[in-house]
Amino acid sequence: MPIEELKGIGAKKGELFRKLGVSSIGELICYYPRSYEDWSNTVNISQVQEGEVCCIKATVASPVYENRISGGRILSRVRLEDESGIINATFFNNRYLRNMLLYGGEYLFMGKVTRSAGKAEMLSPEFIASGKAKNIRPVYGCTSGITSRQIESAVTNALKLLPDNIRESIPEKIRIKYDIITYSEAVRQIHFPDSSEKLIRARKRFAFEEMLVFSMGLCSMKNGRQAETAVEIRNDYTAEYEKLLPFSFTDGQRKAVNDCIKDMLNRKYPMSRLVQGDVGCGKTAVAGCVGYTVVKNGYQVAFMAPTEILAEQHYNYFVRLFSGTGVNVELLSGRCTAKQKRRINDAVVTGACDFLIGTHALLSDTVEFHSLGLVITDEQHRFGVSQRNTLVEKGANPHLLIMSATPIPRTLALIVYGDLDISVIDTMPKGRKPVETFLIDGKKRKRMYNFMRDNIKKGNQCYIVCPAVEENEMFNVAAAEQYAEKIQKEEFTDYKVGVLHGKMKSAVKEDVMSCFKNGEIQILVATTVIEVGVDVPNATFIAVENAERFGLSQLHQLRGRVGRGSEKSYCVLISDNKNEDTQERLKTMCKTNNGFEIADKDLKLRGPGDFFGSRQHGLPEMKIADITDMSYFENAGKAAAEIMEYDPELKLAEHKLLAREVKRLFSKIGEGGFN
Repeated sequence: MPIEELKGIGAKKGELFRKLGVSSIGELICYYPRSYEDWSNTVNISQVQEGEVCCIKATVASPVYENRISGGRILSRVRLEDESGIINATFFNNRYLRNMLLYGGEYLFMGKVTRSAGKAEMLSPEFIASGKAKNIRPVYGCTSGITSRQIESAVTNALKLLPDNIRESIPEKIRIKYDIITYSEAVRQIHFPDSSEKLIRARKRFAFEEMLVFSMGLCSMKNGRQAETAVEIRNDYTAEYEKLLPFSFTDGQRKAVNDCIKDMLNRKYPMSRLVQGDVGCGKTAVAGCVGYTVVKNGYQVAFMAPTEILAEQHYNYFVRLFSGTGVNVELLSGRCTAKQKRRINDAVVTGACDFLIGTHALLSDTVEFHSLGLVITDEQHRFGVSQRNTLVEKGANPHLLIMSATPIPRTLALIVYGDLDISVIDTMPKGRKPVETFLIDGKKRKRMYNFMRDNIKKGNQCYIVCPAVEENEMFNVAAAEQYAEKIQKEEFTDYKVGVLHGKMKSAVKEDVMSCFKNGEIQILVATTVIEVGVDVPNATFIAVENAERFGLSQLHQLRGRVGRGSEKSYCVLISDNKNEDTQERLKTMCKTNNGFEIADKDLKLRGPGDFFGSRQHGLPEMKIADITDMSYFENAGKAAAEIMEYDPELKLAEHKLLAREVKRLFSKIGEGGFN
């Protein structure tokens, strides 16, 4: 039912609800409160503390006094009292206040306490007659023109339209086994809880349901890869490949290679494996080994990278590595001319090309493979699941290898990559020097510039990362374009300063990065667009302005842009934020170079957002569930396995709603394969 059909909501207010993502009454019922106010926990007026939000039960001890102030606004004041003392309340522009607060009446008031002329005061507190107050009131996310209380009123009306008993998506025996309350009770208690205990049970219900649906979707994705593959890998060419390398595999690399080869050898079903490792651990060499084995068994490899310059880097690496082996490597990107694309496509469809490297260009309908045996995607969080599947569908269930340099705690990796097997490369190549990291404030920026000059004089290059593109984009935050212009004119007149950010056209970005890689630019001022970047062994210094604005895992990724050559490298984090927690968080970066330790710390401090926020494409959003709560996930996973065991396609009537929820949750990524 359209939201406008609800009592009290017309076309104008309906538009405001649509801004919140609520276009139907059903979506309104699923628009859960973002927090709650506890009106049962009242304090005496004598106990109120300045700067705190509190709830008092008080009597209106004076009439409402009104004054006109600038702009024709109304300033209203009233005195409140209880047996312990007196406090003033001030309201702005409420012309109905006199009728709402009756002299001598008793009300509950909730608001922030301030001091005015030495006396305690509440500014624009919310209030309700003490006899009508609910213990716990919901607080909803709002937009300009609509308040939380208006949403609360709309939800009250919406819930009246629900029947007493609502059909369940969670099977009854699962509900009983895991002590889950009914949907009918949960949906009412999540909005208007009778007590804290009932609110906890309502949240548990919805968190469990989301995790169950999520787990079912992952099972669906995994089962979708269980069709038999036409790719037959009979021989392991790892030993032959290792002779091509100028170094020996680390223990971590060797284990990852063995995992992949074991997955592929003489198996009915295609490999689906994630190789996860820290920046510089040697994932590309692992992918090359797996790809080499596939090619030597008579099949083709598709290697998809997120940027043209990264694809070009991989192309140059594999051309050199496979020289003289008979493995034909091609590069397909947006930079190719029409003539080059035709030649490459012909080579791919006839089988003359063994190893095709490219960007999203590989997804084009014009790219057809002769015998695709392996799909490799680099930096998986840059690609959606549906993009990955588009490439996979160009073969007869080829093997799939995904690489990620984003360290994710293993428990979270099991969730986000639940449809994949996981290999972790936890050792670094010998001789790899850790990047020395320092935390400074803005007063030491001049000293940092001097240090940069010393590095540049030695023939090295530097990065400076800013969180914003333009000055007016954020208040008091370093902006890349103005920053680059300033240091070019004032600090580094003898050197070339470049600038790089996401608002530039792709071709311009590629050109700037090429110039930096070729040494034509000595200092590159950039936003996080360099986070997934190319190897510039000559870059030995990176500074991050306003470092407090970044997650630790993101800072670690940025730090990975340096330390890729033989020279000692440095990272400087700049922050004027003196908050103790912020300082402690940033000091973590100075103590360790281990990405998995940093990821664990980041998870504890910031929650899963840095792993599963906007950067993590291809994941459905959770409304209630905390994806880091492994107890919910484990129980939901067990329940999903029980259901799938006797109804793998969710065809039974009791699972009809559950199948619909799976499809809805995964619809944005083209997954959830239940019809």
